[in-house]
Amino acid sequence: MGLSHVILYAIVPIIVVMLAGFISGKKGVFNGDDSKKFNKVVLDFALPAALFVSIVQSTREELARDAKLTLVSTIGIMACFMLVYFIFKYCFRKNTGADAAVSALISGSPTIGFLGFAVLEPIFGTSPTVALVVAIVGIVVNAIGIPVGLSLMNASLEKQNPGSTKKESAWKPVLHALAQPVAWAPILAVVWVLIGIPWPKEFSPSFNLIAKANASMAVFSAGITLSSVKFTVNWQAVLGSILKMIVMPAVVLILGLLFKMDPMNLKMLVVASALPPAFSGIIIADEYNTYVATGTSSLTLSVILFVGFCPLWIWLTDVALRAFAC
Repeated sequence: MGLSHVILYAIVPIIVVMLAGFISGKKGVFNGDDSKKFNKVVLDFALPAALFVSIVQSTREELARDAKLTLVSTIGIMACFMLVYFIFKYCFRKNTGADAAVSALISGSPTIGFLGFAVLEPIFGTSPTVALVVAIVGIVVNAIGIPVGLSLMNASLEKQNPGSTKKESAWKPVLHALAQPVAWAPILAVVWVLIGIPWPKEFSPSFNLIAKANASMAVFSAGITLSSVKFTVNWQAVLGSILKMIVMPAVVLILGLLFKMDPMNLKMLVVASALPPAFSGIIIADEYNTYVATGTSSLTLSVILFVGFCPLWIWLTDVALRAFAC
């Protein structure tokens, strides 16, 4: 797999489709509300279908080989998530705990749901393993990261203004995340495989039709989202991009080497970790009116940097794997 292949088949198509969404947003063809509707189609229908039909065609042996993938994903992503939170909370005096929580939700989480398949499949091909990487990272981000981020944010807001937030069970955000199709669909597929029920291949086309819309619609919607935010560069936005594009994939790479992960799985996980920040963090920031400007600026900057960092991390992972193999 050469550098030209990565650029032409993974990076350029994303730029073209995202630019189309960006231009349509600037021209007023679509707006932020339309983007939210597109996002709902992706997260509630297209992505769950893509994850389910891909994973359900795998085997128990393949799932067993991916146990390290789950462990490294969880430890690596959540360690970086908390690192972002503590850096933005204690290194910037003006930031509140809520600001730091939003920073973690953005710069401490990859946008796996929107760009996972769009980036990984052109590089690594269509396989159940690609779907498992997207599913596992997606579950970590949505079922662990978002509940933790919301809990930290609500605790900070309650401390600033007692009585401003509702007293809710700590498990409610977790249960809400697991109730989303993007979380329970891959879990159901894994259970299906573990039970050993044969998957009728005749069912796959019905899932594939909506699944094929996942990558293109997600990237187009991301362009619309970026067209509706004001881009300004400041030190916090730059730091957020560094933590997301450099620190997170580096941590995952080191952990993967220490745990002796399968080389191909590790390469996919590193690329997934190098994806731009999660768009869900921007949505949460907007809902709470917290850290919106800097968060969106960090997101935009990271999207631009990803063009260079994606092939760079693939090359660095290959170098690291060869070094450890010696």
